[in-house]
Amino acid sequence: MLKKIVILMTVLIMGLGCEAGNLNLFIRFDHIDGLKSNDSVIFETNRIGKVDGVTYTKKGDYLVELMIHKAYTNAVTEHVRFFIVSDPQNKGRSVLEMIQILKGGNPLQNNTVLEGSSKSSAIIERLEKDIEKGMESFRKEFNEFAEELKKIPDSEAFKKLEDALVNLYEKMKQSGKEAREMIQKEILPRLEQELENLRKRLQEKGREDELKPLEIKMEEIRKI
Repeated sequence: MLKKIVILMTVLIMGLGCEAGNLNLFIRFDHIDGLKSNDSVIFETNRIGKVDGVTYTKKGDYLVELMIHKAYTNAVTEHVRFFIVSDPQNKGRSVLEMIQILKGGNPLQNNTVLEGSSKSSAIIERLEKDIEKGMESFRKEFNEFAEELKKIPDSEAFKKLEDALVNLYEKMKQSGKEAREMIQKEILPRLEQELENLRKRLQEKGREDELKPLEIKMEEIRKI
């Protein structure tokens, strides 16, 4: 009898050990669209966990309890969003999909409660973060570019400024409204200043007419 108890306790401890590294979360939703216990949690192409339960609360919303397998807990940070979609592999069932709107971030703690998202709002939020990150990188590159212009010969400065205007023109044509507005307000005035600085350098040598192509390109950028 004692031997059986020891065996049972060993199995129980091993089972608890296997579950110890998993992450449990709670997600609030106004609607659950057929989501139920044992439906999957997916991230990219992986099934990273499952729904443990769905509770209708006194607040009139739904609290979804889920479990993330230990192997994927590093992906679950403050920058994740969850939304409900149809299961791509099981017709008629739903899944809880997770996306990262930004890389990195602090890992979520066990039993954290999050607000659920819709697929569209989560994707828009990720796109906005991508734009912010891209613009931040662009600002840094431009600051380095402006410093470099001060240290190089006029002809080289002209070529670099010309390349910068062409690249900016193409970037603005491909960017959304928010990114274009940021460029118009922050980057374009600084490029105009650099163009003026180069004009002063060339005026001293009677070569200011060489800037005409750059002025034309600047005007094209203003009209985008």
